Amino acid sequence: MAQLELASLSKTYPGESGGVLAVDDVDLTLEDGEFLVLVGPSGCGKSTTLRMIAGLESVTEGDIRIGGDSVADLEPRERDIAMVFQNYALYPHMTTRENIGFGLKMTTGLDADERNRKVEDVAETMGIEDLLDDHPRELSGGQQQRVALGRAIVRDPEVFLMDEPLSNLDAKLRTQMRTELKALQDDLGVTTVYVTHDQTEAMTMGDRIAILDDGELQQVGTPLECYHRPANRFVAGFIGAPSMNFLDVVVEGELLVHDQFQYRVSAETTEAIGDRPKVSLGVRPEDIRIVDDPAGENVVEASVHLVEPLGDLSHVTLNCGDRQLTATAPSGRTYDRNETVGFTFDEADCHLFDITTGESLKTSDGTVDDETAAVRAR
Repeated sequence: MAQLELASLSKTYPGESGGVLAVDDVDLTLEDGEFLVLVGPSGCGKSTTLRMIAGLESVTEGDIRIGGDSVADLEPRERDIAMVFQNYALYPHMTTRENIGFGLKMTTGLDADERNRKVEDVAETMGIEDLLDDHPRELSGGQQQRVALGRAIVRDPEVFLMDEPLSNLDAKLRTQMRTELKALQDDLGVTTVYVTHDQTEAMTMGDRIAILDDGELQQVGTPLECYHRPANRFVAGFIGAPSMNFLDVVVEGELLVHDQFQYRVSAETTEAIGDRPKVSLGVRPEDIRIVDDPAGENVVEASVHLVEPLGDLSHVTLNCGDRQLTATAPSGRTYDRNETVGFTFDEADCHLFDITTGESLKTSDGTVDDETAAVRAR
């Protein structure tokens, strides 16, 4: 177990016009035993970052340090890391016992009895002690995933690297494995970097999450910090499901003016806006309240476009002029298509962003402080 540091890490692939910049000047520090999730859309640079840590990709600029020592120029086998892949990468001709113990056999001087003892201990931890003599073709997807995790754990590495290890599982098993994997990491206390494009995995598993877009680090923080206090509009729209609703509004004193409504805000919010003539207003679906009467201050008239019942709640898509917004409503209320309703939201729950830069001006619990500002995208 060790601290992991990424210092001004960059990766450029050769090509025309200076090549393709895949990772741009990423600075990150993981404390000993921390579980950090790298999350972002496809092509944002998260897997490239992980592969550089593993030594599978060369570093164009910057440094990688494990336990204070630079490993950027070391071969993968010299870095004391263990990686779990999306496709498990099990040897089909080997039993579970042989797959888990293969790394020990290749990289340590342990005798067969000691290797076998360690393999059996790990198999018991993973709940697969009855599968040690089975081959991968005899195992389910979840069991194969446990074997792949066991193969990484048995080496007792300084750092775990996990590249979307749950993406091949069905939804129910993925949820179960999320819980088991996080509990296992807590028990082992191994510094872990976990890559996913699924923001639900990021929110439920990470001690902290690092959000990437187009190779640039957008924000680093706890899941709730990134949810309630996004550094910019990209983070606000990426974190949360359904995603945040955005409307561009004109600022007229204490009014936010849209083609379909006017929303009065407090002097504190006006001060946060400053002299900007326009801002982007963001409201999460769960913060929108649908009301029967579309009249009243700060109530917006809309029509129902679609209702998606989910059991205890429903996602209601509303037509507001030429824009569609999503609201979360209790399941007890039914809505007809094209029914006219009103919706509103509390000023305390709304977010405001600079219309040009996407910079966060107001979050759901006040203006952005210095700590949040420090992790904004450059």
